[in-house]
Amino acid sequence: MRNLKNTPFYPIIITLSILAILFLSAINVLAGVFPKNNWEIASPESQNANSEKLEDAMSYLKSICGKDGVSQTLVVRNGYIIWQGEDIDKVHNVYSCTKTFTSTILGLLIDDGKCSLETLAKNHVSNLDKYYSKLTLKHFTTLTSGYEAFGKKTPFSPDFQLFESGTKFHYGDASMNQFANVLTRIAGKPIKDLFKCRIADPIGMDHKSWHWGDFGIIDGILVNGGSGSQSKGVHISAREFARFGLLFLNRGNWDGRQLISVKWVEKATSNQVDASIQPYNQRVWYIGLIGAYGFNWWTNGFRGNDQRRWPAAPPKTAAAQGNYNNYCFIIPEWQMVIVRLGADRRINNELYKDFFKKLKLAIEER
Repeated sequence: MRNLKNTPFYPIIITLSILAILFLSAINVLAGVFPKNNWEIASPESQNANSEKLEDAMSYLKSICGKDGVSQTLVVRNGYIIWQGEDIDKVHNVYSCTKTFTSTILGLLIDDGKCSLETLAKNHVSNLDKYYSKLTLKHFTTLTSGYEAFGKKTPFSPDFQLFESGTKFHYGDASMNQFANVLTRIAGKPIKDLFKCRIADPIGMDHKSWHWGDFGIIDGILVNGGSGSQSKGVHISAREFARFGLLFLNRGNWDGRQLISVKWVEKATSNQVDASIQPYNQRVWYIGLIGAYGFNWWTNGFRGNDQRRWPAAPPKTAAAQGNYNNYCFIIPEWQMVIVRLGADRRINNELYKDFFKKLKLAIEER
């Protein structure tokens, strides 16, 4: 066999190989560093941000929050913490942010070949057949299932359908809890256990700083809450939540290890609910999510008014969001994760438009 080193093509082959390695590294791992036991802390200027402008943005954020202010808030850029409050280790319910953790379980199960977006829910929970024969996993994760279970002590006994699956959008809790039940059947184990093994432990989440509530044993398996309601969802600190955000910022890659597929992350954090779809109720607050909702991630998509949800934020911005102003933003274009947690007050989500205007100045004016 001819030795390639002795051919005129050898330098070209070496150069192309190096370029290929660099390219693959760039598209798979975006963050500068990954935290080990502890996060590395850096000045805003060292990460190409203006500290005065950043402080102004955080002061504005504090002004629109309740008593918890920005005490449970941190800003990560390039994998470094560049701003943090004093209570980022406080653990509590993050309400509907749980929905994003639940959809991550779906992503893992699809990666494993155990189901698909078009898998029928009735194939795994038989009592869904009567009213929800066409209900798919995609309908659950885009909040277009039409599922409800009013008047029941648990969300697992459906007795009617709000609307035909896939035809309208409804932000409800019962559907997400049933979604978690279906995913539990597919996984064959509690979804918390799958999340811990496949995501939490590999990214170094402190097991003392997060837990996932449950409804107890149902049909032989413990079922974790899928929505965050009734305190059955994820309870976590801002510091640990930021690790989850950093994983998704890096498209499922953690320090060179692909924990969840790039394809899933890209789909989950981009709009999956067409702006033309109608809400179940015309008077509800969540009308603004239509056109800006992925697989249980809020996205910066175009809504019915042809305006992005957060106009000053980059197009790929996405967020896990929960009641009482709990957020985990990922902003790939700025290499940034922002977590704001609290248990203080509901706010008008539109106020974040001005926060991003101020944050943009901290990135551009450095």
